[in-house]
Amino acid sequence: MLLHLPRMDGYGVELRVKNGPALAGRGAEAVKDAIATTITTLPEQLRRSLTWDRGKEPAQHAQLSVDTRLQVYFADPQSPSQRGTNENTNGLLRQYFPKGTDLSRWDADELDAVAHALNTRPRKTLGWNTPAEALNEHLLSVQEAGIATIA
Repeated sequence: MLLHLPRMDGYGVELRVKNGPALAGRGAEAVKDAIATTITTLPEQLRRSLTWDRGKEPAQHAQLSVDTRLQVYFADPQSPSQRGTNENTNGLLRQYFPKGTDLSRWDADELDAVAHALNTRPRKTLGWNTPAEALNEHLLSVQEAGIATIA
């Protein structure tokens, strides 16, 4: 899932406040709101935790946990192996958005198209299934495991 971060309300209209929203209008509050809105569309068993890298974006992590009941963990510094899937996905995203690309020029529909392309692309680590197929199989297995049968 790729998240589009629209400008925050009041950006460019209200005077800039020290320690207020980020200059681009896409600060930690916008990140928290985008994650909360998107992650709650997933089944509960798929949104138990989030492992985050270091940076300014997770500054609202405590409120994100309260809003979504999501456990937030932080990777150790210089430990990309703790976020392996994320690091691999970042590499795939570089095929669409080379380093230094201004991401503000992409809208939500364009990001959805890139997410769809990546989610329908077979992966060796998934036995050449696509991420969409693997997710669907997982959800079906969880659903079947929860169904009681009468013998």
